[in-house]
Amino acid sequence: MTYAHRSAIVVLALGLLLLVACSVPSLSESPKQVVRNDVRSLIQVPVPKPGRSRPLVVVLADNAGTETTDFLVPYGVLKESGVMEVVAVSTRPGRVKLMPALEIQAQMTTAEFDLATPEGADILVVPAMHRADDPALLAWVRKQASAGARIVSICDGAWVLANAGLLRDRVATSHWYSLASLKRQYPDTTWVQGRRYVADRNVMTTTGVSASIPASLALVEAVAGRSAADVTARRLGVDSWGPAHDSSQFKLTTGLGFVALANLFAFWRDETVEVPVEEGYDEIALALTADAWSRTYRSHALASSTRTSVHSRHGLLLLPEVVAGSGQPTFAPHTGVAAGALDLALEGIASRYGAATADFVALQLEYVKK
Repeated sequence: MTYAHRSAIVVLALGLLLLVACSVPSLSESPKQVVRNDVRSLIQVPVPKPGRSRPLVVVLADNAGTETTDFLVPYGVLKESGVMEVVAVSTRPGRVKLMPALEIQAQMTTAEFDLATPEGADILVVPAMHRADDPALLAWVRKQASAGARIVSICDGAWVLANAGLLRDRVATSHWYSLASLKRQYPDTTWVQGRRYVADRNVMTTTGVSASIPASLALVEAVAGRSAADVTARRLGVDSWGPAHDSSQFKLTTGLGFVALANLFAFWRDETVEVPVEEGYDEIALALTADAWSRTYRSHALASSTRTSVHSRHGLLLLPEVVAGSGQPTFAPHTGVAAGALDLALEGIASRYGAATADFVALQLEYVKK
């Protein structure tokens, strides 16, 4: 990136900082009908379509840009549970660019899924996407909803659902930064805060990026019961996944805004960090690590391997971007419980770039640091 490009981004970031500082969204607290803490009564999942013993879940990706954690975490958690059939589907053939890091190859395209499964999915997971208004994407999401699928958006995947007309006259939520804009553009939806996930009829929406784990576990509980969710959560290192969430603590303060601008402007200090991957890598841990390190405005994480493609623990094909040992700073693969990877990444970021940068990353992920 040239100095001129970076300067333009700084000017834009200053404008956004002023916009956020001056915007106080008028949002509803969660209506009583959606604040129940009993997950199975809150989230109604459809009976699997004829011929299926378990629900078929599609985790959708747009090749042009799909949020890393929003995509990889639901895939990994739902696969780990073993109570659903899960398939990664992309809008087009070829590589899927994840944002802000990593590249994967989906298991099939939407066209191939339609041919193989004309009756459609039982559950469709929609991450945040770069082209949230792509007509073909919106048409396919509407098609799955019309065929009876439960539609679940993660974070700013709510923009896709809203653009597709699936949130009209419903209660919904999204990333803290987007709620004011969503309310202005879609006033026929009741946008709420204070809930990590909200279900209204055949649609479920969540707050920011880190909501992907609790929302996925809530789906496991809704499908297979509390004991199945408990077992999955213990394997992942998750203590709770209820809908309670304090949205009020997430806001872009002047201090964090200037931390972001200082990191962004000091382009000469940028660095690439390697996250080594091997066959059988953990999708969840990799997503949390690469996502966090790519949000510092000081670093960008790249997957490295001696192989040109690597399969995950649950069969997802990752396309490493650099050859292992290329001389960049390298982090040892995460070996603990998957959910602990984010705290470990934030600790590493604080050590390398300062606590304020780690706080800024946690804010973007809508995550409360431990």
